[in-house]
Amino acid sequence: MSEQIIKDIAIGNISIGPNNAPFIVAEMSGNHNQSLERALEIVEAAAKAGVNAVKLQTYTAETMTLDLNEGEFSIDNPKSPWHGYSLYDLYEKAHTPWEWHKQIFDRCAELGVVCFSAPFDHTALDFLESLNCPAYKIASFENIDLPLIRSAASKGKPLIISTGMASVAELDEAVQTARTAGCEEIILLKCTSSYPSSPENSNLKTIPHLRRMFDLQVGISDHTLGTGVSLASISLGAVLIEKHFTLSRDDGGVDSPFSLEPVEMKNLVDESRRAWESLGTVAYGPSDDEKESLQFRRSLYVVEDVGMGEVFTMKNVRAIRPGFGLPPKYLETVLGKRTSKNLKKGTPLSWEHIG
Repeated sequence: MSEQIIKDIAIGNISIGPNNAPFIVAEMSGNHNQSLERALEIVEAAAKAGVNAVKLQTYTAETMTLDLNEGEFSIDNPKSPWHGYSLYDLYEKAHTPWEWHKQIFDRCAELGVVCFSAPFDHTALDFLESLNCPAYKIASFENIDLPLIRSAASKGKPLIISTGMASVAELDEAVQTARTAGCEEIILLKCTSSYPSSPENSNLKTIPHLRRMFDLQVGISDHTLGTGVSLASISLGAVLIEKHFTLSRDDGGVDSPFSLEPVEMKNLVDESRRAWESLGTVAYGPSDDEKESLQFRRSLYVVEDVGMGEVFTMKNVRAIRPGFGLPPKYLETVLGKRTSKNLKKGTPLSWEHIG
């Protein structure tokens, strides 16, 4: 049974799909440390690294949660990089001020990089529409917010949905909500919503399963350290890779512990293209590049001078390199036969030499 053909999706002027190199997204998140200058430097560093897009998050602390520092409104998991924060204080520190958005969008445009964002409520979505945001991302923690998905999907733009924590039933609700709202340009991102996440919990084999189950393009939102998981995802069909990005982890930032630095992002861009190029097609036999190497295969050669009428033996015939003689599979056929002429050491054996 042949795989369903899923059309490419365009964000900006870049086509996303298996026939194109993976679309690489640098997630700025709160790594700007509340400095517009740093935010613009992050954009410039991302562009220099060769990413396709920079992604923002559009919210305020007020639209995310309540200003409380007790009970479930505080982060008490000692393993969390945000341990000790209240939700409100974390989002206050991490949010990208809305008045910065236009400058960031404009700088991306100047550098030839797509800029888009994840709206976290309807006010953010309306604001991003005023900036003509070319695509919308639904974060993992919002993939059950069907009213938000419905609104974002109704804007006539590609929708990227992270799958972190979602059951199959919840994902089906999200996808069907988007489709019912008129959006068919949907990309699902395999995501593990722990920070940082571990390779063993990445479960990349889910990527082709998601693709088959929903007939949609699938990528990865990768919170692991390094680039190995992202690169591995390409062999399983990931068409988009999102990684958090910072100028330097040593500078701090809410997501800096699991963010790539510029040299690492450049490596991801370069190696993801190589990984994608290596997929090729199902192919057997010598490739065009291998044809010149055929001459260095083993073949049957006369390895001692032999006179006409002598018997071919294991002493005077061997399978050696190069490959201008008979294939080695004929060795047993040749042994015991007599020569049809005098043969010098180093003669590639052919049928005319056998009497």
